[in-house]
Amino acid sequence: MELDLPLGNDPVAIRRRVEALERVLERALTVPGINRKIGLDAIVGLVPVAGDIVGAALGLYLVWEARNLGMSKWQLARMTANVGFDTMVGAIPVAGDLFDFVFRSNSRNLKIIRKHLDKHHPHTRVIEG
Repeated sequence: MELDLPLGNDPVAIRRRVEALERVLERALTVPGINRKIGLDAIVGLVPVAGDIVGAALGLYLVWEARNLGMSKWQLARMTANVGFDTMVGAIPVAGDLFDFVFRSNSRNLKIIRKHLDKHHPHTRVIEG
């Protein structure tokens, strides 16, 4: 997987960064046998306390990028709530690790960012073939 992350605060650069980060956090590897994708968020979540803090910090980076796009306070609050819920439930031993496997707060937040970008910055959209 190649990451070519552009610098800058323009909507195109931000879109490319948040999409790449979401891919790393939620869909970086495929679990053999069950053919399910997992990412860094689920893996670091296995480390008690520190892993949850790292996962939350990376999730909040997406919120920070959304703020740079000028997204509404309501959208930012929803995104922060997604990260907070994921962090709180993910901190529960064993059950939280299973929860991280199915609740993908970063994917939910990327969906919110994409909706904003598609509406306010449609030129950032990339049609994949």
